[in-house]
Amino acid sequence: MLWAGGLTLAGATTLVLLVGIALAVAYPNLPDISALSDYRPKLPLRVFASDGKLIGEFGEERRHLTPIQDIPKVMKDAVLAIEDARFYEHGGVDYKGILRAALANLGRIKSQGASTITMQVARNVYLTSEKTYTRKIYEILLTFKLEHLLTKDQILEIYMNQIFLGNRAYGFAAASEAYFGKSLQNVTVAEAAMLAGLPKAPSAYNPIKNPKRARSRQLHIIDRMLVNGFISPEQAEAAKQEPLTVKTNADNTTVHAEFVAETVRQLMFAQYGDATYTRGLNVFTTLDTAQQDIAYKALRNGIMKYEQRQFYRGPEKFVSLPSDPQAMDDVIDEVLQEHPDNGDVMSAVVLEASSKKIQVIRQNGEIIEITGSGLQPVRSGLSDKAAANIRIRRGAVIRVVQTPNGKWAATQLPDVEGAFVALDPRDGSIKALVGGFDFEKNKFNHVTQAWRQPGSSFKPFIYSAALEYGVTPATIINDSPLFFDAGVTGGQPWEPKNYDGKFEGPMSMRSGLARSKNMVSIRILQTVGPQNAQAWATRFGFDADKHPAYLTMALGAGSVTPMQMASAYSVFANGGYRVNPWLISRVTDQKGKLITQTHAPMLNESMRAIAPRNAFIMNSLLQEVTRSGTAASAQARLKRPDLYGKTGTTNDSLDAWFAGYQPTLAAITWIGYDTPRKLGARETGGGLSLPVWIEFMAQVLKGAPVMAYTVPEGVVNLDGEWFYDEYAGDAGVTSLGLNNELEAGRPQVIPLPAAEEKNRILDLFR
Repeated sequence: MLWAGGLTLAGATTLVLLVGIALAVAYPNLPDISALSDYRPKLPLRVFASDGKLIGEFGEERRHLTPIQDIPKVMKDAVLAIEDARFYEHGGVDYKGILRAALANLGRIKSQGASTITMQVARNVYLTSEKTYTRKIYEILLTFKLEHLLTKDQILEIYMNQIFLGNRAYGFAAASEAYFGKSLQNVTVAEAAMLAGLPKAPSAYNPIKNPKRARSRQLHIIDRMLVNGFISPEQAEAAKQEPLTVKTNADNTTVHAEFVAETVRQLMFAQYGDATYTRGLNVFTTLDTAQQDIAYKALRNGIMKYEQRQFYRGPEKFVSLPSDPQAMDDVIDEVLQEHPDNGDVMSAVVLEASSKKIQVIRQNGEIIEITGSGLQPVRSGLSDKAAANIRIRRGAVIRVVQTPNGKWAATQLPDVEGAFVALDPRDGSIKALVGGFDFEKNKFNHVTQAWRQPGSSFKPFIYSAALEYGVTPATIINDSPLFFDAGVTGGQPWEPKNYDGKFEGPMSMRSGLARSKNMVSIRILQTVGPQNAQAWATRFGFDADKHPAYLTMALGAGSVTPMQMASAYSVFANGGYRVNPWLISRVTDQKGKLITQTHAPMLNESMRAIAPRNAFIMNSLLQEVTRSGTAASAQARLKRPDLYGKTGTTNDSLDAWFAGYQPTLAAITWIGYDTPRKLGARETGGGLSLPVWIEFMAQVLKGAPVMAYTVPEGVVNLDGEWFYDEYAGDAGVTSLGLNNELEAGRPQVIPLPAAEEKNRILDLFR
């Protein structure tokens, strides 16, 4: 017994000495963990709308740092129940848990871990997951060090923010948004249990990819919460019965503002570099989520309606469908992953096709039958004479959409692109921005990057200049043919035409703009002078070098972006002030501390671009366009007079525009192909872009009071028309181009007859 006792004592002493030596050697090599007392993990850049809704997130690790006091008790209880129920009782290493795990491993011959939350923090933050004795020793030593340096709440906070939970989500706050699309503060017992099951194996228990396994582990965790007294039996039963709504795609956002989020990312990266994606910046924008949603849908609707009028270009791909059901399902899953849904334009594989019916299957296994009018957009692809690459047959990958009446129609992804932007003309804040049909399909932002010819939508800026040269809304201008030989143009002879190819003779300046007469605009530009008009356009924010000082400027032959047009039309809308578009209202750090803030600018005379009276008369002219001109459907459909704007269609219908505003909102629509080509012989700004604008304004202005502009000093109304005081009556330019029918060079200005005769002529040609 003495010998046995001595040997035991010697063995114990040796073990203690060995452990001491190991500690002495290993402890100095432990990493410095003092930084954890001020825990700062990698946090993504997060972009929000003005109402606080998340519209974008950028960073390798999606994480929303949440202080321990802001983590709901139900979430903490769910985690503790399954990961470390004695967390607040042990000193970092749970000896009871180790013994229990050892006995379980011996009995079941199956490995069962005994890592505490503190040990997991040590491993996840500083160590690797390799299973070696050396790593385990370091893990235990780090655990003691963490327990000595930090409080239990600090350790739990780090764990619940640091742990990887799948789908690029780090921490339970990010996981709640990724899987359930909701704030962590609002999770239920059932949802908390589902999230608490992820740390063990984020891939295996992912509720999106493996709903059955995730459900099984959720039920186990609910039972553990009951056993540990965290919930009552009634709560446990209710949680087990609660149906969960899991997001089908964790990358979806509630607001389609991808182009806005990407713009913010670029702006932030230009300022902060790579730190943009790790320092947890929160960027709040001026975006109005309601207006953004309306703009997104309106532009897509307009483009899809145009697409329905185009020739069918054929299926996106053809695959062979095996006869074996399981093999066929695999083929369908694979090909539809290559051709994902594009919003409401969904991909499907054809099971059978005839001239009277198409049967398709979606990725979720839903079988859809398309008949009747739903076949019309792809009718040419159902013909027996269709080319092999056009014909719709079994195995073809096509697109389908659900119509407003609940039926289905076959369609195709559009080639044409578009842009929509709306801003508040009173301060320049951007309220809605849609840079294209779909961000995933084409990331080019057409609002800010697409330089296109504005066509007739540029004419108002020429007319605005003309007001300063004595031309008035009542000036009679001859809409008759013009011809300019090579000596005048310095190049090729030029014989401009009106869009409809017709000439209607003398008409007022007001009527000429409302009906978008090219000859009228050219004669006005001749009077102003191309160089003077070029300089005047820069007042609105246009680049002089993008608008060469030639007569073609009158027809919008220069280059603009939709954002420039929104800013320029805002000058008319706000009474003559130039406001710069702005998007970012404030930037904070991960703790909400303000870094930068932008205040809405107050309009003042230093921002004035044109005189109030110039803006007032231009508003009157542009209101006429929406009342009786090429955009008359605006007032007719919206039933309100406070609408102003101008259609624009370039030569050969390469670009279709509508630029318009209401006193509180300026909005621009553009539709065209990225590589310019004809939209179609009958496709115009009034037919393509104006309906998008109307659909947007109809919802945004619903219930808004009708507004009217105040008459400024320096204008007078005679016989129902507005004039500058000094150009009232016949004091200004009374007519242009009435001396002959075919001319070149500057027209002669001749006076009109008496006032009675002038009115008779106006009535005759109005």
